[in-house]
Amino acid sequence: MSEWWRGAVVYQIYPRSFLDANGDGVGDLAGITGRLAYVASLNVDAVWLSPFFTSPMKDFGYDVADYRNVDPLFGTLADFDALLAEAHRLGLRVIIDQVYSHSSDHHPWFGVSRQDRTNAKADWYVWSDPKADGSPPNNWLAVFGGPAWDWEPRRRQYYLHNFLKEQPDLNLHNPEVQQAILDTATFWLDRGVDGFRLDVANFFTHDLQLRDNPARPHPAPDKPSYLQRQIYNRTRPETLAFVSRLRQLLDRYPDRMAVAEIAAEDQLATMVDYTDGPERYHTAYSFVFLGQEFGAGFIRGQIERMLALSERAWPSWAFSNHDVVRVVSRWGGEAPDPATFAKLMLALLSTLRGTAFVYQGEELGLPHAEVPFEKLQDPEGKTFWPRHKGRDGARTPMPWRAGRSEE
Repeated sequence: MSEWWRGAVVYQIYPRSFLDANGDGVGDLAGITGRLAYVASLNVDAVWLSPFFTSPMKDFGYDVADYRNVDPLFGTLADFDALLAEAHRLGLRVIIDQVYSHSSDHHPWFGVSRQDRTNAKADWYVWSDPKADGSPPNNWLAVFGGPAWDWEPRRRQYYLHNFLKEQPDLNLHNPEVQQAILDTATFWLDRGVDGFRLDVANFFTHDLQLRDNPARPHPAPDKPSYLQRQIYNRTRPETLAFVSRLRQLLDRYPDRMAVAEIAAEDQLATMVDYTDGPERYHTAYSFVFLGQEFGAGFIRGQIERMLALSERAWPSWAFSNHDVVRVVSRWGGEAPDPATFAKLMLALLSTLRGTAFVYQGEELGLPHAEVPFEKLQDPEGKTFWPRHKGRDGARTPMPWRAGRSEE
């Protein structure tokens, strides 16, 4: 098998805002297909498609209601097959997002699971009885604000959601759930995709004892979850057993790969844990270069520490993506020449030991857009405004025409 992903450059496409081919105001798969020649002209090796699956769009596709179908907003399975064929014709590999930590509350699995405590999928999500006073079973906090538990009156229990309440956590301690996820992966591998980007890959399992997370003092938290050391609701050692099963599946298909997204207290060490060895993922990236800290010493220090932790584990690096402020605005705000700074960042990214992930528009030096509160769509931005303005500014439409529109 080839290891094409080592040293590759992967171009991330956020389907909603890449190109609208049918004029309904939302980007779609046909629009992506029509611009793949442009992407190939950048001499990248692969594209990563953010979610395009059936979804109520509470978190814009990261709340999946059907893992094996395309949301009508983006097109059809036939449109995806056409995209895949055109990408392969142009010499581009295709990596698709997979969201295995949680589903949408509109997923049929959850529709069954929430009905009672004895149905066939009763244990497919994370359920727990309330405390004696009726409060949630522990102190875990959701990334998007508030407790990580919501009440289901039919079961008279709480269910876990590490993100929105519309994103209930799957119970990957359950072998049946693991098999259902592996069957989903098989569906897309059989269809011809070249790999997976695994969303929040270290959130797949939880502490079965539901122990409280300890406090973590923080001088000025943007989100209340920053005030906890999230050691019991994520980055559990049990997750690695499922990683091994998924890797075994991938290894049955030639030239396929998986890249994990890591959000953890010790991001580099967790990247190593999830990639060091043939039973782990092929590579992983984290938010280590997606935060505010910047400087030559910082970047060098992170690379050296990664090497010190493991010379075998293969990292991936990104300076921008759909979740963070674009790098030109985040790190280059004081740069006298933003265009030169953007080129410098791309040159730096492409020379780091690892696989490079470039976000759509990064090659144009696009700045982060300022989106006023009344136009926000992102639930995270609406909750944490104004200290944290959300992710909409990184998700504005890709410009395909030079100059300023007069419309």
